[in-house]
Amino acid sequence: MTPRPVRVLTALLIATAAATVVVEVLNFWYAPDHGVSFAVRTAWALARTLGWLVLISQVRRARATAKPLGLILGMTTLFAVGRLIVPSAGRPPLPGLIGFGVLTLLCLTVVVLLYRHPTVDAHLTHQPRRPVLTRDGLSFREAPPGDPWVLTARLASFSFSPLMLVPALIAAGTLRHHLEWTLAVIFWILAGIAVSYVALMSAFFVGRGSHRARMTLTWVTLLVLAFHLPLCLILLGLDGLIRDGSPLVVAAGLTLYALRRSAHPPARATTSPASA
Repeated sequence: MTPRPVRVLTALLIATAAATVVVEVLNFWYAPDHGVSFAVRTAWALARTLGWLVLISQVRRARATAKPLGLILGMTTLFAVGRLIVPSAGRPPLPGLIGFGVLTLLCLTVVVLLYRHPTVDAHLTHQPRRPVLTRDGLSFREAPPGDPWVLTARLASFSFSPLMLVPALIAAGTLRHHLEWTLAVIFWILAGIAVSYVALMSAFFVGRGSHRARMTLTWVTLLVLAFHLPLCLILLGLDGLIRDGSPLVVAAGLTLYALRRSAHPPARATTSPASA
C-alpha cells in the first residue's frame, strides 16, 4: 500500500499542475498585450504542466529521478509563470499575484516533501527489480542505485535547450527591428537544438563515471551562459535578460553544483572485520 505522505505528495502535485494552468489563464485574461513574446512564453508555461504529470508518474513508480525533476520543475515553473505576471508597463493584476503566491507555496511544499520527508525519501530510493537474462533463465534483480547528483546534473542540463529556445523564438519575432541580428538569432536557435544532443551524450557518460564527459558538460554549461546572456540583453533588453536569462543561470548553477558533488561523493562508513 502506498504510504500516506506519498499520497499527500501526489495530491499536491495534481494541485500544483492545476494551479499552474489557472494562473496562466488569469495572466492571459488580464494581460494588456498578447504579442509574440507573450504567446511564446505562455505556450512554454503551459508545456511545463506536462512535466508535472510526468513527475506524478515518477513518484507513483518510486523513481529516484522524481527528486531532481521536482526541484527543476518547481524552479523553472516559478520563473516561467512569474515573468508572465509582470507586465511590460504598469502593475501586475492582483488575481495573478495571489495565484502566483499560491503556486509558490505549492512548489516549495513539494520540494520540501521530496527532499526532507523520510517516508517519501524511502519510497523514492527504493530500487525496482528489473528482469535479467541468465543461464538459468529469466530472473529479477534489484537495479543498482543511481547517484542523485548525477541525476540532478542530467535533468538540469536537459533544461538548457528549452530555456534557450524560448527567448530565441521571441527574438525571432523582433527581427523586423533588428535585421542585422538575423544570423545571430538563427545560430541561437540552432545552438539551442544542438545543446540538447550534447547535454544528452555528456550526461550519459557522466553517469558512467567519465571525467572527460564531466568536463565537457562543465564547459558546455559555461559556453551556453556566455552565448545566451549577451543575446538576451542585446535583443530583448534588460527585461528580457531578467526574464529569460535568470532561469538559465539557475539551471546552469544547479548543473555545475551537481557535477561538483557527483565528482566528490561522500565517504561511506565501512565496518572493519575486527569491529564486526
